[in-house]
Amino acid sequence: MFRALADPTRRRVVERLNRSPASVSELAQPFKMALPSFIEHLKILEGCGLVHSQKTGRVRTYQLAPEPLKLAENWLAEQRTLWERRLDQFDAYVMTLKETEK
Repeated sequence: MFRALADPTRRRVVERLNRSPASVSELAQPFKMALPSFIEHLKILEGCGLVHSQKTGRVRTYQLAPEPLKLAENWLAEQRTLWERRLDQFDAYVMTLKETEK
């Protein structure tokens, strides 16, 4: 998922889908690239579970799948808590060293 979001085009697609579902042509409109190239971006996003698509007639509509983003957000929050605790411990250690130097 992080690899898929590393690309700015795919991040913009996710940001757009955060507002509402959209067809391929609606999603592709702001980008200056060939439609087959753009569809490859959508396939990557769908492959990692960030979006789902549904075809109705000739129109394929994509929507955001928030579950993977929630999992990533939870993991990042855990990592932030871990590193904040470690940095607080390191800061306390440095302060102890400064006190012993006096």
